[in-house]
Amino acid sequence: MAGHNKWSKVKHIKGAVDAKRAKIFSKLSREIFVSVKEGASDDPDLNPRLRMVLLKARQANMPSDNVQRAIQKATGEGGASQFLDLTYEIYGPQGVAIMAEISTDNKNRTAAEIRHILTKNGGSIASAGAVSRLFHRKGQIMIARSDAEEERVMEIALEAGAEDFLSDPEGYEIITDPNLFEEVLNKMEAASIPTLSAGVTCLAELTTPVDPASIETIQKLVDKLEDHDDVTNLYTNADFPE
Repeated sequence: MAGHNKWSKVKHIKGAVDAKRAKIFSKLSREIFVSVKEGASDDPDLNPRLRMVLLKARQANMPSDNVQRAIQKATGEGGASQFLDLTYEIYGPQGVAIMAEISTDNKNRTAAEIRHILTKNGGSIASAGAVSRLFHRKGQIMIARSDAEEERVMEIALEAGAEDFLSDPEGYEIITDPNLFEEVLNKMEAASIPTLSAGVTCLAELTTPVDPASIETIQKLVDKLEDHDDVTNLYTNADFPE
């Protein structure tokens, strides 16, 4: 889930409990399977979708054995389910905007399950374009301040073609055009600068401040959507207080 506060979200992902980690690995395995099947290749150099999923798996510290099993399953004999990629545009409590990217082999089942989650948790389906217009697809790289000097990171990022470089007490955020994301990331890795998180994501143009009394309600809706097996990525413009 991409949203605010961005640093607390990174820490939450890094500190996921074992049960949550198992769920993440299961969803990543499915993403790897789908990306190989849909891309008709198990070579990351020839399959950009697989390459991005493998990066997510690396960021999540997914064991290489799990990755290989998912690839082998996808390249094995037998018919493949046909997966459909969908985007659900959602309004949550307090008008918070949510985008859920979904990969499903049963559109009707997924639609019923997502609507059930929304009904039970104060969400609703938005009209087409109402939510997606609030987000822009960008590459995002997060680096801890303790891992590198600011001037060095900024110089490498901007020379590699990054659109923006943001600095705060926790660390550095590098924003790129999606097409230049890998080039900028490769420059960071070549300079031996570790990243807390890196990927192509959807960033909100405008955020919606969340009232402290509504934090639990909104977080519950977000968690329920993230836990759904068919949801591959979730983005929100909710600006949670520290």
